[in-house]
Amino acid sequence: MKARNKRLMLVGGGIALLVAAAALVLSAFQQNLVFFHTPSEVAEGKAPVGKTFRVGGMVETGSIQRDADGVTVRFVITDTAKVIPVSYRGSLPDLFKEGKGAVVQGTLGADGQFRATEVLAKHDENYMPPEAAHALEQAHKTATTVQQ
Repeated sequence: MKARNKRLMLVGGGIALLVAAAALVLSAFQQNLVFFHTPSEVAEGKAPVGKTFRVGGMVETGSIQRDADGVTVRFVITDTAKVIPVSYRGSLPDLFKEGKGAVVQGTLGADGQFRATEVLAKHDENYMPPEAAHALEQAHKTATTVQQ
């Protein structure tokens, strides 16, 4: 085999390996991609049923209920316009409280119940994820406009 053919095969093999590696990276990225939705978007059907995504908003006051098993917690996340019922099985963060911001990750059931696999509580009184702050602001504007 000529040296030129060997080089072409080597370059071709290298390109094939790079393409395969890029495909694996993109595949892994696609599987781990988690989108953020507001309670209003979920209520409007814009969130995927059965797929993992995040919902952020405020924990509605008076909505936290603990099941008899001591592990399952049910609460409601709101953006002041719409509410989403959430169930979570596990330990809640110390900063998780009614009337405070939270982001939950999980799946939406066909019954409209959000089954969280992870609960994140805001860590500072003044901090809120930009997406959640924007969503709350938009929902508040919409609610104000509808009431007038």
